[in-house]
Amino acid sequence: MDRPTFRVYGYRWVVLVVFMFINITIQMLWISYSPITGPAAKFYGVTDLNIGLLSMMFMIAFIPLSIPVSWVIDTWGFHKAVSIGAVLMGVFGILRGLAGARYSLVLASTIGIAVAQPFLLNAWTTVPAKWFDLEFRATAVGLVTLASLVGTAIGMVLTPILTQSVSIARVQLLYGILAAFSSVLFILLAREKPATPPCPAGQETRALMLDGLKNALKNRMFWMFLVICFIALGLFNGLSTWVEPIIRPRGFSPEQAGTLGALMLVGGIIGAVVIPAFSDKQHKRRKYLMIGVLGAIPGLIGVTFARPVWLLMASAFELGFFLISLSPVGMEYAAEITYPTPEGTSNGLIQLFGQAAVVYVYVMEAMRTKDGSFTLSLLFAVFLLIICAFIVARLKDPDVAHVSAEMTT
Repeated sequence: MDRPTFRVYGYRWVVLVVFMFINITIQMLWISYSPITGPAAKFYGVTDLNIGLLSMMFMIAFIPLSIPVSWVIDTWGFHKAVSIGAVLMGVFGILRGLAGARYSLVLASTIGIAVAQPFLLNAWTTVPAKWFDLEFRATAVGLVTLASLVGTAIGMVLTPILTQSVSIARVQLLYGILAAFSSVLFILLAREKPATPPCPAGQETRALMLDGLKNALKNRMFWMFLVICFIALGLFNGLSTWVEPIIRPRGFSPEQAGTLGALMLVGGIIGAVVIPAFSDKQHKRRKYLMIGVLGAIPGLIGVTFARPVWLLMASAFELGFFLISLSPVGMEYAAEITYPTPEGTSNGLIQLFGQAAVVYVYVMEAMRTKDGSFTLSLLFAVFLLIICAFIVARLKDPDVAHVSAEMTT
């Protein structure tokens, strides 16, 4: 009797942890200017829009690079591909800190960091698939997602605190050194794959394939869901990018902006655990997508108008709880309705549409009134969420039992 040729290794946790670490640091580099937009504009002698561009550049760079980077990951392997991104992140992260108050050099360095991001984001499903068995892959992807949110929250809270005692350039240098350290750890400790596969033959992850893309893009419900992603991720990125200018006209400080952003993410982390669990238990996707969309509206209205600090912070937490929970439920929904398209392909398309929503981040600034208020753009976002609710109402739940049966055959 032949012995099984597959097993899971304890070293998989080392690979996952160092991969989570570099995802934490690149998110810190992405968001670090958002809670200090006003002070950063004064430090560099530029406008709020110039500072917002430092965040938007990550989304802009992702759009043309996403598919080519996915090809690199599939062709060269995730260790080589992610190492490329890690080196870019570390080098340009340090250079951004060394640029001092010269905005043009900061922008150039930010472009270098932004080029690194797709090498990390597009490997979210590949790393778990190489090292983890089928039953734990979703959890491993969830841990990487959690690391990304934690990195964003750290950047939101820590940056305003640090800039009270050291210069903005020094803070960026500290973040760059941390990013370089995480890069070195990944390059030295991560491995492409274990000695033997972690699953039986037939359960391996499939590469990004043209057939998979065609299958997904022929699915009408998937296109409808991509519209929802465009709106929801555009709103999240817009709020993250402009968090300090949004509340500045109401007299709130950069420190409070950082706390607001962190509470939105903490609410999102909790929501991303609680709501998908109910969705899985009941085998319902559309119902919980609708709960996420409608539940986000009161929080968004609170962030738009609240003046008491407690109400503003509670609104941010509530908004994050429902808005961010759309991501794990939606990714599972997309994987189910587009089967047998590989999950990495459907998730990559979702990420691509989400990053393309950078246009909404710019629209928010364009709709800003003379007194600096973002009220019009935020009310427009409420309208867009209502549109999302109408789209969700037209979606259909997949035949989960049928899909599950196919996935196990």
